Amino acid sequence: MQLQADQTKVLEIGAGTGVLTGFLLDRFGNQLHVVEVDEESIEYLKLHFPSLVPRLHQADFLKIKLDEMIPGHLAIIGNFPYNISSQIFFHVLSHRNQVREVVCMIQKEVAERIAAPPGSKTYGILSVLLQAWYDIEYGFTVNEQVFFPPPKVKSAVIRLQRNQILSLDCDEKLFHQVVKKAFNQRRKTLRNGLRDMLHPQIIGLEIFNERAEQLGVNSFVEITKMISLHRQKAIE
Repeated sequence: MQLQADQTKVLEIGAGTGVLTGFLLDRFGNQLHVVEVDEESIEYLKLHFPSLVPRLHQADFLKIKLDEMIPGHLAIIGNFPYNISSQIFFHVLSHRNQVREVVCMIQKEVAERIAAPPGSKTYGILSVLLQAWYDIEYGFTVNEQVFFPPPKVKSAVIRLQRNQILSLDCDEKLFHQVVKKAFNQRRKTLRNGLRDMLHPQIIGLEIFNERAEQLGVNSFVEITKMISLHRQKAIE
């Protein structure tokens, strides 16, 4: 993890018994904060890493307001709980102007989905929404045999770096709705999947012959702008 000049704090999610935490403390010192929900793990961390106590937060990451708990730009790192990794990324998205970088280990299939390009069968909602705001790098696969006991799934390390986009050139709330609706019916063409959102003047356009998985972020932005424009005309 390479911190930018204005990126002064590092947040570890789910430290557990501190296997990673010790290395992070050695590297980042008092820049390091930890969020851990489990009370027994908190007590363990207090005992074994006393210097961390002022920056040790017992909380559910999905429920915290990052900008209030740890003001300023953040880099997030951790071995994310596999059952809530997608929820963690959605929470990161809601704090995207604060979270400049994420390096984490997650289930391999989720990592592949996030990093997938348009046209891939694994490309989906999380791919588009994260790629709108972050540059994604699939680091490497972690074999299940390196764990004890070995899990039934492979893992992967992935890196997200905040891009230069400050805002999308469209209604961002509507953009999210369009992406989610399109992929919820990914086997249909966009003309059929988004039919109830499309004005008669645009429903015949060639782009709506495509399926959601074939379109990149910019195409979804353009579709959102078209839908928004015709909604506004209808109001007027």
